[in-house]
Amino acid sequence: MSTELKSFLTLSYAELEELNLAAKAQRKARVDPAVIQEERLKYLNDTPSIKAVTLLFSDLEGRLHMLDYDKKFLVKSWDNLTFDGSSIRGFTAQRESDLRLNIDWNAFYWTPADVFGPGKVMVFGEVVDKDGSPYRADLRAVLKQYANQLYAKDGYTLNAANEIEGFLFKGSDAERNYHETGKFEYVNTGGYYHSLPGDPLRTFIDKVAEVQRAMGFENEKDHPEVAPSQFEINYTYGDVVSAADQIQLYKLICRQVATQMGYSVSFLPKPVVGVNGSGMHTNVSIMKNGKNLFWDPKGEEKISKFAWQFVDRILTHGNDICVLLNASVNAYRRLDPHFEAPNQIKASATDRGSMVRIPIGNEKSARVEVRSVGPDANPYMVLYSVFKTGLDGETSKIKNLRQADRYLPDNIYTALENFKAARWTDELLGADVKGRYADLKQASADRCARQLGTIVKAPEVQYHHEVYNQYLWNMF
Repeated sequence: MSTELKSFLTLSYAELEELNLAAKAQRKARVDPAVIQEERLKYLNDTPSIKAVTLLFSDLEGRLHMLDYDKKFLVKSWDNLTFDGSSIRGFTAQRESDLRLNIDWNAFYWTPADVFGPGKVMVFGEVVDKDGSPYRADLRAVLKQYANQLYAKDGYTLNAANEIEGFLFKGSDAERNYHETGKFEYVNTGGYYHSLPGDPLRTFIDKVAEVQRAMGFENEKDHPEVAPSQFEINYTYGDVVSAADQIQLYKLICRQVATQMGYSVSFLPKPVVGVNGSGMHTNVSIMKNGKNLFWDPKGEEKISKFAWQFVDRILTHGNDICVLLNASVNAYRRLDPHFEAPNQIKASATDRGSMVRIPIGNEKSARVEVRSVGPDANPYMVLYSVFKTGLDGETSKIKNLRQADRYLPDNIYTALENFKAARWTDELLGADVKGRYADLKQASADRCARQLGTIVKAPEVQYHHEVYNQYLWNMF
């Protein structure tokens, strides 16, 4: 089709990076949201080459949903966007289906035209209940409200950075076709840090890294991981809501680039047995008045008493929140001690089998690393659970809590039993959302064998919440 008559927005990667970093600086400086809203609406009005705005939100399990709004319509109707919540897994029942979407103008992104199409920009939305309050099953809204309350009350800025591993497989529909093929095919068998120019995995990593830089991620390093066809692309930390948004964007960028190359990206924690699985190591810290509250040069492992209390609460509730951090049947294959799996409910500076690790740091980088998180977990739920548990949870009187002989579950059924029985998860999510989440996880589990065995079963992939196959989901 001829493009001669089209004049849609296309910006260079350098221009995109400049715009996205400027928006990031506004978020960091906590510029008045009303000022940001006015700026963004004026920009949309004044830029005729923008044709559509992609609005993103996530469901209870963390699956990303996107709606494209015509730019002219959005500019006139941005404060009255509604959708059918009963069509979203874990949201409202059919009898009370209408929900509203608010636009978080702070979370506005300019996107590369060669990846997401010309003439488009992206912005994250928040699901709002009928009474105007944040919708409890939208964990982004819950996380944002919690972070804002802590900043207003205690002056805390919650920071996070996630190390997200994934696999690149042959074929653009590898996950959707797994129930027919029964296998994934590697595109690379080079191994940790090893790649050559022109290698498909290296080409993929390079392209994703370029897109991330253009979207203001501020990359740090990227490389092939330990397992064949496995990758990790790291970027700098940010405030907790932006960090969770970037996880969703990271996955979206990876999938988009892989599809364009004729491949599939998988964030299943353990898509192939016999090799290392994929994690989403979650690094967190808290700042107040520009000071990192987790740092203490004289403290044990050079972190503060405040940080150790944070760790102790996470260890106390490790089993309670396990299914929030490891959200799928497949995730429990990864918690295998033979592959550096963090399945021990303890804290250590060196032992990578520990649920919590204390990395080497300084005044700027001192942090706590929760290693047991799977890359398919809802990022908003993960960060909300980690921070709220670390700050507001209980501390067990178990002797030698940080090195006690305790382990995370090796299957989702046990994890669900712990989650349902825990008083803490009632406080964390509320009884209604807790029940909805448990029902969704139970529905997936009931379609899979309780004993995982040595082969990845088709239902583990077929009924996985991140596999994009609406036809299969509708068979639930």
